[in-house]
Amino acid sequence: MLALRPAISTDVPLILELIRELADYERAPELAVATPADLLRDGFETPQPKFRVLIAEWSGRPAGFAFFFLNYSTWKGRPGLYLEDLFVRPEFRKQGIGKALLIELARIAVRENCGRFQWQVLDWNTPAIEFYQSLGARLEKEWLTMRVTDEALLKLAGLDLQGDAQ
Repeated sequence: MLALRPAISTDVPLILELIRELADYERAPELAVATPADLLRDGFETPQPKFRVLIAEWSGRPAGFAFFFLNYSTWKGRPGLYLEDLFVRPEFRKQGIGKALLIELARIAVRENCGRFQWQVLDWNTPAIEFYQSLGARLEKEWLTMRVTDEALLKLAGLDLQGDAQ
């Protein structure tokens, strides 16, 4: 009943649909602004894709996805696998699909000699936190995420070395 497969370029509309469903679930639909052109350009029409996607299908129906990429750990001296998004549609939950996606990602990480496999979870998402911990994941409370986006990113990029705008 469950099949996992790598996404291909014709999956872009489905990937965007799943991204938007995840954004709704995470109470931030207005932040999901990626376009088909963005995903095609960065994931499928380049010799060095910026991301990869696994699609989960249940009896041939799209049930969820895992959106991930490799980063690099200077401390470990090896690549790491970073899971950007994991989402299973509500009607397919409790079937082991999320677990299967995480297991497959762990296998990819081992096959590609990654020193770690990591992701973030919203602090209010207790069911997800408990699920991840049941699989052996550890909550890293001492690390805080820092982010610069939109106008703040443009402002930072426009500073010279003395901190003044160029």
